[in-house]
Amino acid sequence: MSDTQQSESLLATAERLIGRARSAGADQADALVVRSHSRSASVRNGQVENTQSAESDDFSLRVFVGQKVATVHAGQGIDEAALAERAVAMARVSPEDPHACLADADMLAKTWPDLDLYDPTEPSAESLIEAATVAEAAALSVPGVASSIGAGAGTGLFGMVLATSHGFSGAFERSGFSRSVSVIAGEGVKMERDYDFDSRVFFADLDDSAEIGRRAGERAAARVNPRKVKTASNVTVVFDPRASRGLIGHLVSAINGASVARKTSFLKDMTGKKVAIDGLTLVDNPFVPRGSGSRPFDGEGVSTGPLTMVEDGVLQQWYLTTAVGRELGLKSNGRASRGGPSSTNVIINPGPQTAEELIASVGNGFYVTELIGQGVNGVTGEYSRGASGFWIENGKLTFAVSEVTIASNLKDMFKRMTLANDIDAKFSIAAPTIAVEGMTLAGD
Repeated sequence: MSDTQQSESLLATAERLIGRARSAGADQADALVVRSHSRSASVRNGQVENTQSAESDDFSLRVFVGQKVATVHAGQGIDEAALAERAVAMARVSPEDPHACLADADMLAKTWPDLDLYDPTEPSAESLIEAATVAEAAALSVPGVASSIGAGAGTGLFGMVLATSHGFSGAFERSGFSRSVSVIAGEGVKMERDYDFDSRVFFADLDDSAEIGRRAGERAAARVNPRKVKTASNVTVVFDPRASRGLIGHLVSAINGASVARKTSFLKDMTGKKVAIDGLTLVDNPFVPRGSGSRPFDGEGVSTGPLTMVEDGVLQQWYLTTAVGRELGLKSNGRASRGGPSSTNVIINPGPQTAEELIASVGNGFYVTELIGQGVNGVTGEYSRGASGFWIENGKLTFAVSEVTIASNLKDMFKRMTLANDIDAKFSIAAPTIAVEGMTLAGD
């Protein structure tokens, strides 16, 4: 059966589930089917560790009886009638939710763009093993690298089918390909670990395996013989793009409408107000061709294009579903997933400097390449993370640093940022190198 025929079959199943739910007493319903297929291979020190292949269809039926709602999940081989009856029975004994609803009918997508998200390339297990082996060999060839933690390559397909009782039906597929390697450099108690990877929607866009391996090896070797630094306040901390994506991720989480409704966001009262530096604009765009976070419509059947969430440092809006929007007195902006509001492709506008120029402008400071722990309080914005990286002295990266903690408050950090221009749009959060002034560093 072709991929198109499979999607049509799953869509027919979703529509049948809705019909059975209505027959069982549901006022409204929607059905979501997520189809996935993956194949992967891993090697370690030149030997194949494993190859894996998996395939699944996961069904989610949500029913509404008045203002009561219930959701049930099932896998392949479901008994459709029993699933629908169980969902309705659960809804009838659930507490009322005044905000529970499907998307407004006038917001449902009737058309959506072709985002070029599907690559039919199917690498064999042998080619995945070869890619992992090449990446590992390249990493091990870097001087100072002692051993491999492992290398891998994978391919996968994600498909989403959605149907609702008030007229929406749609499906899309997104392919994915990845390569990664992790190695250890140094000897004895002075060993250090690092990694590199690439993940793309299209196979031809993947970075070369040997290049991924070389980068991983060089990153690990550069971390050998780290030093401690003295505790200090008012330190400028520079986050490399790998770390800055997490930093921007905290901003994305803080403007999630569900967090605002629960009053668990430190930005809950900040719409229309300054939350970041002049020049920081954050756009959420689900319509990026071949984007890792792209989708033609959301989990409610709403198709809304790019949204400016933060403009020139001013918070413009929250991420919203229909239900969360109603709770906040607003309308959905097309950012629903089954679990609540979610981002798509988050793109930060670049600054005027290169990463090298930004580091040079710092003078002395700390360049972070890895963050450890989960020390972020979403309610207050308090930020405290273990970190490692390199000391910046006279505008240049010098010796490796480890076992330090950096701390501040995100409300202050977003207003003390300087952005570089090294945006890499292959990630669902595309953030550049970011310098943050006035942080506390706890070391010796």
